[in-house]
Amino acid sequence: MLRFAALTRLPAMSATPTDPAAGVADLSFEAALKELEQIVDRLEHGEAPLEESIGLYQRGAALKAHCEKRLEAARLRVEQIVVGSGGQAERAEPADFQ
Repeated sequence: MLRFAALTRLPAMSATPTDPAAGVADLSFEAALKELEQIVDRLEHGEAPLEESIGLYQRGAALKAHCEKRLEAARLRVEQIVVGSGGQAERAEPADFQ
C-alpha cells in the first residue's frame, strides 16, 4: 500500500462508535483509500487507546471492503470496453457500482 509522508491525523473517535461503516458507501475510491491509509498509520503507531483502536479497525474494515468493491466494478467496466475493427475502443458498457 502506498504511504504518504504528509498524512493528516484523523479526529479522535468516540469510544463506542454507533456505526463504523457510516458514510463509507458515499466515499469515492480515492477518499476511502486515503482515510484507510490514515487509519492504518494511526493503528501502526499505537496512537489510540484500545476501545478507539477497535472502532478504527472496524472503520478500516468497512473502508477496505468499499475499496475492493469499487476496484472490482472498475475492473468489470474495463473488461466491457468494446474494441472496434481498427483496434480503437468504440464504447464502454457502464458497470453497476452498487
